[in-house]
Amino acid sequence: MEGAATAQALSRIGLAGLAVMGQNLALNIAEKGFPISVYNRTTSKVDETLDRAQNEGQLPLIGQYNPRDFVLSIQRPRSVIILVKAGSPVDQTIAALSEYMEPGDTIIDGGNEWYENTERRIDEASSKGLLYLGMGVSGGEEGARNGPSLMPGGSYGAYTNIRDILEKVAAQVEDGPCVTYIGEGGSGNFVKMVHNGIEYGDMQLISEAYDVLKNAGGLSNSELADIFAEWNRGELESFLVEITADIFNVKDELTGNGELVDKILDKTGMKGTGKWTVQQAAELSIAAPTIAASLDSRYMSGLKDEREEASEIFRKEGLKEEISSDINGSSLDKKRLIDDVRQALYASKICSYAQGMNLLRAKSSEKGWNLNLGEMARIWKGGCIIRAVFLDRIKKAYQRNPNLANLMVDPEFAREMVQRQAAWRRVVGLAVQKGISVPGMSASLQYFDTYRRSRLPANLVQAQRDYFGAHTYERVDKSGAYHTEWAKLARKARV
Repeated sequence: MEGAATAQALSRIGLAGLAVMGQNLALNIAEKGFPISVYNRTTSKVDETLDRAQNEGQLPLIGQYNPRDFVLSIQRPRSVIILVKAGSPVDQTIAALSEYMEPGDTIIDGGNEWYENTERRIDEASSKGLLYLGMGVSGGEEGARNGPSLMPGGSYGAYTNIRDILEKVAAQVEDGPCVTYIGEGGSGNFVKMVHNGIEYGDMQLISEAYDVLKNAGGLSNSELADIFAEWNRGELESFLVEITADIFNVKDELTGNGELVDKILDKTGMKGTGKWTVQQAAELSIAAPTIAASLDSRYMSGLKDEREEASEIFRKEGLKEEISSDINGSSLDKKRLIDDVRQALYASKICSYAQGMNLLRAKSSEKGWNLNLGEMARIWKGGCIIRAVFLDRIKKAYQRNPNLANLMVDPEFAREMVQRQAAWRRVVGLAVQKGISVPGMSASLQYFDTYRRSRLPANLVQAQRDYFGAHTYERVDKSGAYHTEWAKLARKARV
């Protein structure tokens, strides 16, 4: 392809950044019938994408090899998607492209960016007459190629410029494409961040279900594959449960012995969105213990060498490994355990989603974004990593009551929590007895137990605060703030 395009060959949209996500999203856009120009600083990536476009159906994709030719190959008003690493690479790419862009053109950042960076860039773009969107993209490389969940926030004008494209390339579910205008400012990136926080919780809870079934129930990988496949045909139907069933079936081709999952180092990586979610929850005074526990678990997994040393130290001190499928000399009822774990996983997942939704609502209130939580649940029903059948029910819960204080108290979900709590307690209790750490499930159960109690021991904590710091307290029987000379009265009481 020649550099500067002729007027007859102008593309509908452009995409800069041709790593895995960028390539796949560009090919998705082209496949939906929208001619697209692509650019990458490393020219071999452009050639690679052009080859794929030819091999995957002679798609209308045009390669460009410098920022000027790339920008000028797109029809006005230009819309350019950037898919590069978050942080300074985004700023550098914007600087290189905006030199050739004109007022009214749009920049869309599709990376996992910190929402305040997006808000800064919106202001900087506005000073040049440019429109800006920060757009969360979920679904991994498969989603990008075949239909992701898209979360665009920022300029509504920018959204309308590319709405027809986004609605075609997004995942499609029975009630529409998995994309909606999220709101102003950095709302799109913030919603994607919380989505990833919920994803952290989901993955942790599934791993704990696996741990209990494997190490307390003694189930084989083959049995686990069948169990998760069966769960994926019921209330737990979701992308993560589906791929978990697949994982247990994959053999280790490198050695030819056993399943690959058993050969993987128990050390989890992360890119930062889970940490951001927990930080924001703390900033906004929103309890998110399931998500926080999942983050802590990743930190703990990183201490592999320390954990191995600790295991040996405690063994020498007489700590015996209690993990087995036998309690007090009698074998577990595996069928009951499997059903209990299913119920515990489901109830814990509700807690994780409830925490994420509460965080979204709190930030929306602070920033004036007017987020529609039911719509957030709807666009997560397809394409994204946390897509799950019960998201439709979450959508309906917020449609019934947009001001729902907590997802757990929606009548339908409240009923399910109560029905599952006995099994949930049995699983957490068994794990504690066996020495199997279930931080996500136990944090979720404690979240439920704390929220459902009309009176907590916080009265004692507040009394302590008043004792040592004169922080005052409120009474249950009278209005106003009170302070007590606790030490003086305590001495008097001892006489």
